[in-house]
Amino acid sequence: MSELLGVAVLGAGHMGADHVRRLDRVVSGARVAAVADPDTARAKEAAAGIEGATVHAEAAAALDAPGVEAVLIASPGPAHEEALLAALARGLPVLCEKPMVPESEGALRVVEAEARGGRRLTQVGFMRRYDAEYRRLKRVLDDGRLGRPLMLHCVHRNVSSPPGFTSAMLIDSSVSHEIDAARWLLGQELTAVTVLRPRPSGGAPRGLLDPQFVLFETDGGALVDVEVFVNCGFGYQVRCEAVCEHGSARAGEDHGLLLTTAGTAGAEVPQDYLVRFADAYDREVQAWVDATRQGRVTGPSAWDGYAASAVAEAGVRALESGLRTPVELAPRPALYADTGR
Repeated sequence: MSELLGVAVLGAGHMGADHVRRLDRVVSGARVAAVADPDTARAKEAAAGIEGATVHAEAAAALDAPGVEAVLIASPGPAHEEALLAALARGLPVLCEKPMVPESEGALRVVEAEARGGRRLTQVGFMRRYDAEYRRLKRVLDDGRLGRPLMLHCVHRNVSSPPGFTSAMLIDSSVSHEIDAARWLLGQELTAVTVLRPRPSGGAPRGLLDPQFVLFETDGGALVDVEVFVNCGFGYQVRCEAVCEHGSARAGEDHGLLLTTAGTAGAEVPQDYLVRFADAYDREVQAWVDATRQGRVTGPSAWDGYAASAVAEAGVRALESGLRTPVELAPRPALYADTGR
């Protein structure tokens, strides 16, 4: 490794541009070596002012650019599989935003390709594992002071959904974070899913089934429920309460700035995920850079990415059928024996 880890960022949209900024201005030990996006004007804007950063229309060209030693994938989900396989073929460590690959078959191909190589190179961007409150909740559950966890109650709300957002995407895009968080917090696999559909909100685009209530069962006998509401209108909220035998613990309470004006007082509500989880993203990328420079992978694995996609697919089937739907996972390769959950 060079003194500063040279990173190629694939995708220069909302998420990718923020990661370019983070690598350039926040994270230590790394530099932006290349930025790729089919919209080269957008890639140039993201890389503007960064000395030595090259701009490319094609992901492969960025991977082969001078000084590239690692890859951060922030392109749209359907482009992830090709980029991941290309990075693995070159032996490049990868931090890939979720979903690792939207379809479980493609995600499994990535797992199998990495397993054939005999070493872990892929980390998946489930940033809640790096959020301070979620990490404290994980420690509380792991130390056993509250007894066995029985239920997780989760809330996932967005101000509004972007154009083209579908009913299935409430599960395979939004709830995918809760899927990973539940597996990680509980140390259990999700084995079945049921989706209940209240009447759609008047604030939801026509035809969008929003909100939804998603219920997961686990192989440890716990239940996980998720209220997902992507057109709530007032802010971005993520909460998780663990109910255990001897008590409960909750992450995501609103403890931000208190505003007092015009005879009213209230807490400020973040308007998107880049605000609510800014610190988590910073810690995630810093931890990835530090581990990569030491030749290690310490975060969510490719297996975790595959499991999340498989559970989400079962959730979409449950949404469409209205029935309880089992989750089916492929056998876990030996490379991931000590990872996942």
